[in-house]
Amino acid sequence: MPIARHGTGIRAATRAYRSQIHPVFMLPPLAASIFGGILAGTVAPVEAGAHVVAIFAAVYTAHVQDGYVDFHVRDEDDDHPLTVTGCRLGLVGSTVLFALACAVIFLRADAVAVALTIPTWVIAYFHAPRLDVHPIGATAGYPVGIGLAILGGHYVQAGAMSALALAFAAVFVVLLSGIKVIDDAQDYDYDRSIRKRTVAVVFGPERAYDVAYGLLAAALVGVIGFTAFGAFPPGSVLAVVAFGAVAVVARRAPPTVATMLLIRGSYVFLAVLVAAVWFEPVGIALA
Repeated sequence: MPIARHGTGIRAATRAYRSQIHPVFMLPPLAASIFGGILAGTVAPVEAGAHVVAIFAAVYTAHVQDGYVDFHVRDEDDDHPLTVTGCRLGLVGSTVLFALACAVIFLRADAVAVALTIPTWVIAYFHAPRLDVHPIGATAGYPVGIGLAILGGHYVQAGAMSALALAFAAVFVVLLSGIKVIDDAQDYDYDRSIRKRTVAVVFGPERAYDVAYGLLAAALVGVIGFTAFGAFPPGSVLAVVAFGAVAVVARRAPPTVATMLLIRGSYVFLAVLVAAVWFEPVGIALA
């Protein structure tokens, strides 16, 4: 049963599985989990570590499943490093890792923490075969996963949910949904040819851009509003300034460049928010 499509043996299999770790898309969910813990204001290394491992396993599941579906099922991709058997074994391995991490979360936290974590794997596993063919699923799948990572990372540390964590999660879901709409616009012609109903296909590229930047603006206005009411720390406004500057430049760029700029801008956005929460006291915390 060959695992890798290019080469044989342990080294080839290891390279193939390692290739499914995509830092650009994997680091934000892991950072979101840590950010949720920072919002809790406490440090519980075992609980935090278990949640980060669970999120890693969920995102890895998504990458392997997407590759399997797009190459072996839909015949959309030109190449993929794993055979069908390799994909299935990879999915089993990542799912087992996810289950073990959830078991630790259950033992160290509670069932609610597990309930906040399991949907990340569900979204990951069903994204390619089901969710990515519908405009809502294609747009919101990854952002909702980020939001759940924040909420789960917060809950496993705090032992309870807070309105502050919910507010931050909502901001990121809206912001990343806007970026995802622009990302999908890159593949407008191809998606339309295979009847894949992204926002760009349903509304057209121009309207999709309007929807995307409307979502980005809503997220930034949300941060300003929460900051003005004392819910977010004052330094959060710097995140709005930084990302807003990137968005202005990206607005005039083609979809590929715009997506690259906005994804990296979201890293800066998250980093500034982490710094703001870490170094500044949170006001009324939406109490």
